[in-house]
This record gives sequence, C-alpha cells and structure tokens, in this order.
Amino acid sequence: MSILGINGMLERVYQNTLKNSKTTAGNGTAFKEKLSGAKEVTSFEDMWKSKFPGAYYNVMDTSKIDGSLWGRNDYPWEKYFTDNADKALLNWKPSGAEPAMSDPKVQARISSTIGKKSIVVPPALEEKMKNDPQLAQEVMNRVENFISTQDSAVIHSKGYFQNPCKGYLIALDENGEIAHSCVTSESISVSSSEFAEANKKRREVQYQLNVEKNKKAEYMRILEESALKRNLLTKAINNKNTVKGMLPGAYKSNFFYK
Repeated sequence: MSILGINGMLERVYQNTLKNSKTTAGNGTAFKEKLSGAKEVTSFEDMWKSKFPGAYYNVMDTSKIDGSLWGRNDYPWEKYFTDNADKALLNWKPSGAEPAMSDPKVQARISSTIGKKSIVVPPALEEKMKNDPQLAQEVMNRVENFISTQDSAVIHSKGYFQNPCKGYLIALDENGEIAHSCVTSESISVSSSEFAEANKKRREVQYQLNVEKNKKAEYMRILEESALKRNLLTKAINNKNTVKGMLPGAYKSNFFYK
C-alpha cells in the first residue's frame, strides 16, 4: 500500500471518528435537555416570553412617537397586543377631539388589554442585544423592575380595588430605556389631558392650603409675640412694685413717684 493510500485511509478514519464524536455530543445535549425539560434562552424575546408566558413581542421603533399622541385616550394601544402589530401604528394621527376616559369605546379598549403584556423593541436595539447578552439582561431587569413597581402600587381611592389586575404596553428606545408605556387596570386609567387637569386642580388646592397655613403661622407668631410682651410688662410692673415697697416713705413719694 502506498503512503498516499495509508494517508487516505487515516483521513477517512479521522473523519469517521469526528463524525461519531459530534453525533454522540449532540445526542448527549439533546438527552440532557430532554431530562431537564428546559429550553435554552438565547434571545431577549425568549427571556421576555419565558418570564411572562403569553406576552406579546414586536420589533418596530416607536421611540419617535410624540408623547402627547401616545398619552391620548383614543391612541390605539390595544393594537400592540399581538405578535404582528401593524407598522401603520407608527404614523397614527387623531381624527378629532380627545374623548373622555369615561367614554364607553375608550373603556372597552382599555378592558381588552387588562391582564396582558406587550413589549415593542426597536430593530437597532434587538440587533445590539443579539451580540450583547449582558445588555439584554440589563434591559430585561429594567422592564421587570418597572412592572414590579407598578404591580406593587396601591391605589388610595375610595371605591377602587387595591392592587388591581393590570395591562402593560412597554415601548423601548434604541438604548434599552423605556420610551413610552401604557398601564391599564380594572380600577382606573388616566389620560394625559385628564391627568394634567387633575394636577392643575391639585396644585391650586395645595396653594390655598399653603396660604392658609402661612396665615395661621403668622397669627400664632403674633399671639406668641404679644404674650411675650405682656409677660415682660407684667414682670417689669411687679419688679417696680417690689422696689417701691422696699424704700422709705420719703423716697416713695419724692424720688420714684410723684
């Protein structure tokens, strides 16, 4: 047998051994996964859906949507609660005046999102997270913390449930920060305009309370100052009478008093 023949045979033996080794390793991995029943988490989408089963995931850049539009009662948040959201949402414009939160159509749209979660990720961020698992974990931690904080919030309003079931729509920017969000609940949801009006009234009430508080403080200061003056005057009179009682009669009438 020639050297070339031997080399060829050795090459075939090597390739066959390598093939068997890969097959064995692959079967071992598959066997381990089968035993554990766990699926390897390889992307941000996997992390999101693993943490929140049934949650929706969309890739589009909503970070440039004006906040005044996103916060309107007629903004179509509910259309993001799908895995195939229509990109026409990025160009949505209102067709009229903003409806009230109590509008039946608004309430129906809010109700359709309660108990659900959806996240919107810009293409640039998704690409970054594919190449940077640490960034993906940081973004996931940020999102989880946001949801946890909202879930633990207690509503102190008469007639409303405590810690109601909520719906979450979270839109990220290309750096993994939360650019927009919409949190709905069974008890209350507040639009941008109504929230601003409520804030205005709250500030007016607070201003009046501060004015009354300052008036009361000034009144108390005057009372305390008057009381202090009276006490000083009373002490001065008492001291004068004491000295008067200690002096001889001639001095009483001729020196101190006329």
